[in-house]
Amino acid sequence: MKDSISKPITRVDAPAKISGAAKYIGDIHFENQLFAKTVRSDKPKAKIVSIKTPSLPDGYYIIDKNDIPGINRMRTVVSDHPIFADDEVNYIGQPILLVVGPEREKIYEIVSQIKIEYKDESAVFSIEEAEEKGTVFTEYSYSKGEPEAAFHDAVKIIEDEYHTGLQEHVYLEPQGITGEYKDETMFIYGSMQCPFYVKGAIQDVLGWDSDRIRIIQSITGGAFGGKEEFPSLMACQVAVASLKTKRPVQMIYDRDEDIICSTKRHPSIVHYKAGLGKSNQVIVLNIDIIFDAGAYSELSPVVLQRGMFSATGVYNFPHLSVRGRNFMTNNVPSGAYRGFGAPQTIFGTEMLMHNIAVKLGVDPLKYKINHLIKRGDPTCTGGKIRDEVKLLEIIEKVEKMSGYRRKIERRKKFKGIGVSLFLHGCGFTGKGEATIKGKIILKKNGDTVILKVSSVEMGQGAETCLRKIVAHTLSLPMEKVICETIDTGLIPDSGPTVASRTTMIVGGLLRQASLELKDCWNEANEIEISKTYKHPDFLSWDDDKFVGDAYPTYSWGANVAEVEIDSLTYEINVKKISAVYDVGVPIDEKMLRGQMQGGIVQSIGWATIEVMNSSKGKLAQHNLTDYKIPTSMDVPEIACKFIENPYEFGPFGAKCAGELPSAGAPPAVAAAVSNALGIPIKSIPLTPEYLMEIDKHED
Repeated sequence: MKDSISKPITRVDAPAKISGAAKYIGDIHFENQLFAKTVRSDKPKAKIVSIKTPSLPDGYYIIDKNDIPGINRMRTVVSDHPIFADDEVNYIGQPILLVVGPEREKIYEIVSQIKIEYKDESAVFSIEEAEEKGTVFTEYSYSKGEPEAAFHDAVKIIEDEYHTGLQEHVYLEPQGITGEYKDETMFIYGSMQCPFYVKGAIQDVLGWDSDRIRIIQSITGGAFGGKEEFPSLMACQVAVASLKTKRPVQMIYDRDEDIICSTKRHPSIVHYKAGLGKSNQVIVLNIDIIFDAGAYSELSPVVLQRGMFSATGVYNFPHLSVRGRNFMTNNVPSGAYRGFGAPQTIFGTEMLMHNIAVKLGVDPLKYKINHLIKRGDPTCTGGKIRDEVKLLEIIEKVEKMSGYRRKIERRKKFKGIGVSLFLHGCGFTGKGEATIKGKIILKKNGDTVILKVSSVEMGQGAETCLRKIVAHTLSLPMEKVICETIDTGLIPDSGPTVASRTTMIVGGLLRQASLELKDCWNEANEIEISKTYKHPDFLSWDDDKFVGDAYPTYSWGANVAEVEIDSLTYEINVKKISAVYDVGVPIDEKMLRGQMQGGIVQSIGWATIEVMNSSKGKLAQHNLTDYKIPTSMDVPEIACKFIENPYEFGPFGAKCAGELPSAGAPPAVAAAVSNALGIPIKSIPLTPEYLMEIDKHED
């Protein structure tokens, strides 16, 4: 491309000095501030019979459901989670009330004196038990071709089942929110991804008009989806507390509390029935997806939808039937997590294809290549792949980087190599982007340009990326392009910072506005241009039937993992990940490489050491002593490259990127472990105990 933004711009910022000047919500103290501590359920399912509280000293308060002037539910996709428990609790950690006051030590003392009497009720703790009892939140299905007839014609039928577990976000900064009621307005400050989500939730709980609510994002130390919907719950609680006390109320979780009560990645079971034709090609596939949604539905319907629409991965199966179900259990609610349902189903499909190939005695990569989707093919939901699919180029590059062909032919016990192919649908699913109609404002003020967007910086580089798009378009130095404070009173709703949409959707709008501003730059000292997102006219989607273009375009990738396994302990050492991605045109390749490397390490953790079990709804790993995540010593050698494949409607050809790496490393590592041990892998995390058990069983 002649106008490629991946090349250096005219002028760049000087390296930032490390000063500790950034102020997170825990660093900000408000005048006359109070602190809050949540009293939580220690029962997985029970009726609340009585709550006995001690006499409160002056300046201390109990905040509960009776203090809510509006609706006692958190607004989200399914608004079923109570702000404070009504007359029952449905998971361990569910908030019942707050104790609020000026001294933390006294608050903890009061909390310890509160006595809650419960009447236990029958609870559900596993996906299998939930399926047996039929505790379904949501159920969807779609099909393609004629699966029933194709199964009748198949020469071979293979059935298999794949499992994935919980995963904790482990953002560096725990959840934290402050509410301040002043001048007849509720101000909410905090660590969050989606300020307008929080605003809508506050509107419902207080019953106020939107112009009396201001949401201001403080500097946010990581999120990964964990600060998408969850901050709305905390914000509603501190808003009610601030309204009652008429003072600022701050609530910041410690790590144990954060892990106990915050949302997790959905555990999954995916069952496959594959029909093979005469050439051993998969001609028909039946996929049955089950997610553990936890105690409340919340975001689970749309997580399930993305999981379903990603379930065929990078392959074109002529005949297909897919069913997806979210089940209610009395576990902590599941929610948004990087990849949003796709990593679970892509893991299953990649391992299914790997295991079928091994069973047939052929190279898994060659077998997968024979099924690849290409430009002009129908998507799994009957849409169309309109853009060029460069998977063969991606595969060729990752093969050369890793030496895959040479190494797989020299397999040794306890040393293995494996490959995964994957995709990610860009932006919101279905009509999501068209419904949101994200809006941006670009304002010229002299020789400075101000970006007004609701896309938040949370460590992923969003501000840098968006500023770079505008600066490059207008031929301005970066320091002349400024991001407005993320304050819902100052910015329009550009949509949430989720779904790998920031660069492609919001950046695309900024690129359009910048081109318009460029044409009229000299007409006035102050110019303001706004743009609202419009879906390309050629896209169509039926929300009821799940037919059409689930996503406007896709990003693609391939990973090759190399592992060594200790022959005595069965501990896995991931030695190297080779990765190649098509994300259109990288806006900032160095920053993007960091995103991919981080996503790879995070998903290796999910695949190997991040064990999170629960017993009767109580998490066994509820702190960072028990819940293991990769350290610097666990990070493998990572070789990461990109190929350019410009997307017509993205800024400078950019597509989505941030969630893509979450889908690739788990099946690549699992395939490498399968290759090393000569056994099929059907579940993650790949603990030594699991590997020992299945290796002995295979022997």
